[in-house]
Amino acid sequence: MQGVIEEEKLNSFNIPQYTPSPAEVKYEVEKEGSFSIDQLEVTEVNWNAYQNETDLSDAFKDGGYNVAKCMRAVAEPLLFSHFGEAIIDEVFRRYREILADRMSKEKTEFVNVIVSLKKA
Repeated sequence: MQGVIEEEKLNSFNIPQYTPSPAEVKYEVEKEGSFSIDQLEVTEVNWNAYQNETDLSDAFKDGGYNVAKCMRAVAEPLLFSHFGEAIIDEVFRRYREILADRMSKEKTEFVNVIVSLKKA
């Protein structure tokens, strides 16, 4: 964060995450050989779960707020332990603004790969 986080701390922070494609999941299961795929499906979930609702309170109309709160529940302990408590509220305030801007310009979705396996 501009001027708030030491550059060294920022550069040393890493959350390894990789989201495989359905083809990659299928390939890895088949290559390993212990299981066969019973079912594999992909679902897309809109970031703004309330986008198509009509009668909502103002609290639910801010999709950026809702996604930021969800991500905060996951990331806050990691950020807290690495950067300390002082920056947390500001980080997620800025994140909410970035999300709200992006969500106002394009359709945003989470993509989930769901796999059911059978013992081979």
